[in-house]
Amino acid sequence: MITNNKQNFEIITGGITAPKGFQAAGKHIGIKKAKKDFAIIYSQVPALASGVFTKNIVKAPPLYWCEKLINSGKKIQAIGINSGNANACTGEKGYENAVECAKLLAYSLNISEESVLVTSTGVIGVYLPMDVMRKGIVETAKTISSDRDSAIDCAMAIMTTDTFTKEITVKLDIDGVEVKIAGIAKGSGMIHPNMATMLNFITTDVNIEKELLDKAFKSNIDDSFNMITVDGETSTNDMAIILANGCANNEIINKEDENYVKFKNALEFVLKYLAKSIVKDGEGATKMIECHIKGAKNKQDARVLCKAILNSNLVKTAFFGQDANWGRIISAMGATCLDFDPTKAKITFISNQGEITLFENGAPIAFDEDFAFKILSENEIKVIVELQDGDAKTIGWGSDLTYDYVKINAEYRS
Repeated sequence: MITNNKQNFEIITGGITAPKGFQAAGKHIGIKKAKKDFAIIYSQVPALASGVFTKNIVKAPPLYWCEKLINSGKKIQAIGINSGNANACTGEKGYENAVECAKLLAYSLNISEESVLVTSTGVIGVYLPMDVMRKGIVETAKTISSDRDSAIDCAMAIMTTDTFTKEITVKLDIDGVEVKIAGIAKGSGMIHPNMATMLNFITTDVNIEKELLDKAFKSNIDDSFNMITVDGETSTNDMAIILANGCANNEIINKEDENYVKFKNALEFVLKYLAKSIVKDGEGATKMIECHIKGAKNKQDARVLCKAILNSNLVKTAFFGQDANWGRIISAMGATCLDFDPTKAKITFISNQGEITLFENGAPIAFDEDFAFKILSENEIKVIVELQDGDAKTIGWGSDLTYDYVKINAEYRS
């Protein structure tokens, strides 16, 4: 049983199909040369849906279809996801292709086309290979299942430059009824705390009102996917979707009571787990940096300062080189032009090798460079920035910037 200070819940195996009533599939249909490239998530009954989408002004056509359905409040029964092609910057034809994919998946599953979301990830500016898509959608739909292998196949099929699948499943008790929440994500590059650059899909069998599902999901996004970065780039295709089909048959959650808090906290764990998994798999990354801002004037200031540190290429390369260059951190904070008092700031690094304070009250602290290097040799490092301007705090996650990141992205289309 996993315990935190808010909630008891248990991490289990099972993946995206673990909640009752969900099935999935993942196959290679021919978009990529060999790896799986099309996935389906299917609910046997129409599910409540909530979604969050990229803040990039340039949105891929599939997102317009998905936003329209989500914003209309329609129940959703299936999601089709292709990797290897973003169907972005493809104009009216790209939208027509996305809608055709939704219609074809609906036909293959014998459900309404307005209950089908479609999304894409991969190279920008290339039309979907519709001959491949038409055949692949039909064939993949024949293979949907609730078994563990299908859940794994689905998680694999949404990957692009990812080096491992990202999935998590938890179960919790609500008034004696077992409820499950499962999630998968993809994301490795073009990751920035602005809805991140990723695809994230959550399934749950909880019985909950739509308004409270929206509230639990969107509030948790702010402290999970909106607080990660790999390279400061915001993609055209980002989205996070949750489907709640009610198949657990718990007493409906229709007010912000203890049961709502239980569900919200378990969902928070799922989203943060997936968000951190994306950072750990950052393109070429060797380190995950967890940045804590404490004592800021307000939450927004704390977020801005945290993101400034994690997005700084100078900070990121220093961590790659295991250089305790705290000056780059305070400089990145100052570049935000926020009104904080650097003469009261304190900067500390922590890892499994120990803890070291480098800067306090506006002045450097004499420290052992060898010990600092040892602390930074770990692949997970905490940066603690303490201010004395207020009571607000936040946590964000980022990665270092390496030679391999340049190589991966220099050769992305090849």
